Amino acid sequence: MAWIFLFFAGLFEIGWAIGLKFTEGFTRLVPTLLTAASMIVSLGLLGLALKTLPVGTAYAVWTGIGTVGTALLGIWLLGEPATAIRLSCIGLIVAGIVGLKLVS
Repeated sequence: MAWIFLFFAGLFEIGWAIGLKFTEGFTRLVPTLLTAASMIVSLGLLGLALKTLPVGTAYAVWTGIGTVGTALLGIWLLGEPATAIRLSCIGLIVAGIVGLKLVS
């Protein structure tokens, strides 16, 4: 169950990272509230996952999911460049996440 909590914590991390862009410096109320809610849910789920997972592994996987998801949504939603080197680096992060899952 901890891995499920961690997975969803990572998804909510993506939500707040992308949400920050839409708050326009916390000047827009609805995006700001949604971003703050996503932060709270993400940290809460991470806390639940940490009850049984090692902190180093859980934190690395949580940030990895957030990093990969945010980078991909940046490409897809925000028109950020999708260069081969950038996609390769994202792939390396995914490999690290999978590796941590396999050894934990």
